[in-house]
Amino acid sequence: MSWSISRSWESPAIISTIVPVGDNLLVSAGLEIILLDNESQIRWQRSMPFRVHSAEHASGQIALLCGHGFHLIRASDGKQIGEGRSTDGGFSDIMARPGGGWVLSCRKGQLHVFNHDGRGIKRLDSGKVRRLVGWFDREHLIWQDDSGRLRCARLAKGDSQRLIEDRIWSWVSRMSGGKILLQAADGILWEGVPHPYGWDGLDAIETRSLEPLASNRAGDGWWVLSIEGSLQSLSSDESLGVSDLGEMLCGLAADTMVTATRNGLVRYWQSPELANLRRAEMQRMVAEAQIANDWEERRRIFQRACKAEEEGRVSLAVELYESLGRSNDVNRLLSRQRGE
Repeated sequence: MSWSISRSWESPAIISTIVPVGDNLLVSAGLEIILLDNESQIRWQRSMPFRVHSAEHASGQIALLCGHGFHLIRASDGKQIGEGRSTDGGFSDIMARPGGGWVLSCRKGQLHVFNHDGRGIKRLDSGKVRRLVGWFDREHLIWQDDSGRLRCARLAKGDSQRLIEDRIWSWVSRMSGGKILLQAADGILWEGVPHPYGWDGLDAIETRSLEPLASNRAGDGWWVLSIEGSLQSLSSDESLGVSDLGEMLCGLAADTMVTATRNGLVRYWQSPELANLRRAEMQRMVAEAQIANDWEERRRIFQRACKAEEEGRVSLAVELYESLGRSNDVNRLLSRQRGE
């Protein structure tokens, strides 16, 4: 079954960015930021002094790049945490750090590392960054430099960085599940599994003329939003819409994607097949949790029965053993009562 639009939402102003917040969606519209729940209803809304041009969610917080500043807000209610930070020229990109904290690139050619609460930890001269790509672990960060090459920094004692390879890429996605999508200078799309010193795997996956603007790795593989506004699956021939789906794409879950136009139209896409698989997985997890809870309850009842037996409250112990179906213990205690 094909992906299809499950619902739409119209923004009151020009959209500058969208970002997933769990299964909710943060929309920057004009000078407002709006959190939509999974039914596209507004959970909260707040005004910002400047347009938010980039955002990231992690650990109950949303990091915002706005004007020359970096702001942290609570995902639950949109309240600001701390006073925010700024730098000359402003920040260009932001990414959550594994284990807590944030890394930001600035337009002056530095990486800024912040802790969970938005306090600065260190700066690293990196050269201009085109895009932050992902983390190998808490210390090793990969990004695309201004020339299109991939670099890796080790953010530890004695910060260091290295060029992963000399190849120039015209476009690079964010890392997802250890994989990244890249476009070579000749237009061919590649899927790579990088490590700090090179590649564990790098394969050409798309030779057709496709100019990526954004990408999302869903449950059925990579989807690419092209500059023409079409949404194309790289694992099949499926294409969602011929044009005008917008300039922004993100994933809310393995079975749900969102596209948005700058003019304000937000579309939610869902795969019925993947939704059924996710529903089955959730049911399995709930059943396992129920079994775990049942065993925990049985363990508590057994401990109470043992304690009642030790204290000589035989009738209570018999009742508790009986509720657990432990007929041997029940017969043992009844025989003791009869003096057998």
